[in-house]
Amino acid sequence: MISDLKRLIKTIDANPCLSDTVKTWELAQVQHGDKCYPLYAFRVGNPNPESPTLFITGGVHGLERVGAQLAWSLLKTTIDRLIWDKALNNLFQDIRLIVVPLLNPVGYRNYTRSNGNGVDLMRNAPIEAVDPTPFLLGGHRFSKKLPWYQGNKGEVEDENKALFQLFKNEITTSSTLISMDFHSGFGLKDRIWFPYSYTKEPFEHLAQMNAFTHLFEQTHPYHVYQIEPQSMGYLLSGDLWDYLYLEFLKENKQGTYLPLTLEMGSWSWVRKNPMQLFSKHGAFNPIREHRLKRTFRRHHLLFDFLLKALNSSGAWSNSDPVWIKNQQESGLSRWY
Repeated sequence: MISDLKRLIKTIDANPCLSDTVKTWELAQVQHGDKCYPLYAFRVGNPNPESPTLFITGGVHGLERVGAQLAWSLLKTTIDRLIWDKALNNLFQDIRLIVVPLLNPVGYRNYTRSNGNGVDLMRNAPIEAVDPTPFLLGGHRFSKKLPWYQGNKGEVEDENKALFQLFKNEITTSSTLISMDFHSGFGLKDRIWFPYSYTKEPFEHLAQMNAFTHLFEQTHPYHVYQIEPQSMGYLLSGDLWDYLYLEFLKENKQGTYLPLTLEMGSWSWVRKNPMQLFSKHGAFNPIREHRLKRTFRRHHLLFDFLLKALNSSGAWSNSDPVWIKNQQESGLSRWY
């Protein structure tokens, strides 16, 4: 994956027509043993930090390789289209796409859920659950030999430090922000989760989330996703997006932020090919090439909708108190 990202950066650097639209940079170097692994970030579109922003991340869990591969696929397709697609170039004059395709390069390299220190990055943010979490699964500090280890209390892993710094520098001031974090596992259906994970209480932008969901369902009535709060699945401590969402609220009281997680239902891949369970990453990824390609195609529709919804945020975001009250009540009735 890192070699794929390096090739993509070379393609960008070699093409003059991309220089004004695409920026790449190295967020950090992750040390593991005698090797260093780079964390890359890509920005496409309007450089103004207040512009509407779609923020995509993948590879938080190294074992869920399809998440990083999907992030890379969407990014590469976007950059390839920018060379010839005038409509896409016009769209990115008003909005931004920021992508961190692989947050956990050591875990990806070693086929592990955790990073090189044995820490589950998705349970490592400085936020603790206020409602009961499932034993171990919700995060723990017993031993890094067990899955879902949070790390030592008060210590944030280097990968997450780099993510938090990027969020603070590039994203916090966005007028409208949607983030999408790619994962796999948990059931037969593809789920889109939104906050919170640390509590069963609804999050502050529930009205906008309800309107956004309604717009998506109207636009794509036959979509494949189950859209619901993360808390309907399970609660956990140290959730990255709960933490970043609360940080956003502190810094940007006028902005709108929908933190979303795509949880691709990996059990459907296992059901079609039970033998892949004997592979070291078969429980979380489509092993056969045609299923991986189908997964890439499956989510391009969602990606396209996210970009266009950002550019037309007035269709699902409103500051009118009556509108907010009605949408809030509708969201509470639907999900809580």
